Amino acid sequence: MAWLHQSRGSPRLVLVVVCVALLLDNMLLTVGSSCLQDSLFLEEENVRVGLLFASKAIIQLLVNPFVGPLTNRIGYHIPMFAGFIIMFVSTIMFAFSGTYTLLFVARSLQGIGSSFSSVAGLGMLASVYTDDEERGIAMGVALGGLAMGVLIGAPFGSVMYDFVGKSAPFLILAFLAVFDGALQLCILQPSKISPGSVEGTPLLTLLKDPYILVSAGSLCFANMGVAILEPTLPIWMMQTMCSPKWQLGIAFLPASVSYLIGTNLFGVLANKMGRWLCSMLGMFIVGISLLCVPFATSIYGLIGPNGGLGFAIGMVDSSMMAIMGYLVDIRHASVYGSVYAIADVALCMGFAIGPSTGGALVQAVGFPCLMVFIGVINILYAPLCFLLRNPAVREEKMKPLANQHADLSQITKMYRMNLTLYQTVGRGQRSEGCFLVLL
Repeated sequence: MAWLHQSRGSPRLVLVVVCVALLLDNMLLTVGSSCLQDSLFLEEENVRVGLLFASKAIIQLLVNPFVGPLTNRIGYHIPMFAGFIIMFVSTIMFAFSGTYTLLFVARSLQGIGSSFSSVAGLGMLASVYTDDEERGIAMGVALGGLAMGVLIGAPFGSVMYDFVGKSAPFLILAFLAVFDGALQLCILQPSKISPGSVEGTPLLTLLKDPYILVSAGSLCFANMGVAILEPTLPIWMMQTMCSPKWQLGIAFLPASVSYLIGTNLFGVLANKMGRWLCSMLGMFIVGISLLCVPFATSIYGLIGPNGGLGFAIGMVDSSMMAIMGYLVDIRHASVYGSVYAIADVALCMGFAIGPSTGGALVQAVGFPCLMVFIGVINILYAPLCFLLRNPAVREEKMKPLANQHADLSQITKMYRMNLTLYQTVGRGQRSEGCFLVLL
């Protein structure tokens, strides 16, 4: 306990808290989706199921603009804990909801809790990891927690649903949510995590920044592809491959595994190869992978496209989350709640537009044409990432750096003058005064 008390607020323990929160959020998301597929995935329910899938992202999108400025004012720890409480209530509702309306409410409530947890968690990481390279690695690890939630959630939900009962997976997740809340209370130390007296940049000002908009667009379009696949790919598999139910969830396994690898790998590599380049290549790969999906004739043909899709999205997410924090550092006040609210809004737009329109678009143009459309959008957008290669530094951000260089120049000049004076005194006649000035 003494070790825990001394380590409260340390960057690594904060990273643990954020990882656990993202893990649970996405486990609940995929467990809920798994159960919804078993009970509601009928072809005639395409649009309703799409809206149900999109409800979390839509609500999260609406709440994020309020959460970001809130964290700027009161810090990250209170919104983070509020997210845990809301997530716990949502999980209990999932366990005992038996109608479409109650499931819709539970999933929407999850969107509110997820907004608090994601925005506060990512802002907290950016504030405790001040070094840009370390921050990129931390963001990759945190997104790895998200990927683990997606990876574990679907099979966990399916097995528990089939062999124990509908409520069982949600009750276990509720217990894990309580554990996460206790972890937050033990580890987080508000005085070390809150933004302090620095006033954050207004949300509208950040939205006018072209570099931030390019980054947000990259997050949105890259994730929109997999968001559209969630409600539409299983139905297309049943229609064209006559796939059994167990294959519908397994089809997304390569994407989850490769996303986990991609986020952790490029959390380190992106800083060395250039985050703009990493994001641009990632969007190209997303587009190509989506174009390849309709050519699959069995679940085995989906391994390559889905694996490439998950890996590429991992490249984009790990790079752009770090870029968002860096852009705030060099162009705005170094308070991160609002910028990660924008990042989360971008993700939510992808996951809201995708499922809510995917079902209707499939009925209108067909699944292959939809994949071509989203794939081409990613390929055409990718070159815009080049604008992030060397973002302009705001003048007020350059002054402290210029002052540092000026101070260094003065110190160097003084050192050389004292060195010359030391040499003129002579080796045998150095004075104590000159020696002290030299030091």
